[in-house]
Amino acid sequence: EMGKGSFKYAWVLDKLKAERERGITIDIALWKFETSKYYVTIIDAPGHRDFIKNMITGTSQADCAVLIVAGGVGEFEAGISKNGQTREHALLAFTLGVKQLIVGVNKMDSTEPPYSQARFEEITKEVSAYIKKIGYNPASVAFVPISGWHGDNMLEPSTNMGWFKGWKIERKEGNANGVTLLDALDAILPPSRPTDKPLRLPLQDVYKIGGIG
Repeated sequence: EMGKGSFKYAWVLDKLKAERERGITIDIALWKFETSKYYVTIIDAPGHRDFIKNMITGTSQADCAVLIVAGGVGEFEAGISKNGQTREHALLAFTLGVKQLIVGVNKMDSTEPPYSQARFEEITKEVSAYIKKIGYNPASVAFVPISGWHGDNMLEPSTNMGWFKGWKIERKEGNANGVTLLDALDAILPPSRPTDKPLRLPLQDVYKIGGIG
């Protein structure tokens, strides 16, 4: 058995052998899909602190950040601690100019008891307080309780969380509401693109070819 057996989808999503063995994302990865409203490109940035440079590369290109917070016992506490990656990633996203944010409280199937409303509310309260400190307005942020493993509240409302009546966000451009993570993605406001201005191309990386330069 290779690496961490619990990282079920690492084999599907993460390409590098080192990623599969360690159960973490090292490089950024892209997936594209279409909703009823948008063409969406998901940039999966590494959560591990050793690869923060790669995370910055991915985040700097985004219109909206989706902060995935682990709801499992002990996992949320580690991420929100003083040097935790939840804090660091939220701060970096805001600093890099990504002003729209969605928070997915993941692993709701791993809470005590599973799919705990109290745990979701506890995490929402604590993350709201932190993101407010760094500059986000919590009233404009959708908090969605999800389980990526079981698909709860990802595309369809979960039958395991009947207590969740949906998220609501307030913003000057217009309010929005929904239940699922997909709904939250559809509520993103596309930034204005100055198509009448001269072309500007962002460079992500420079590759040197041996013998050529």
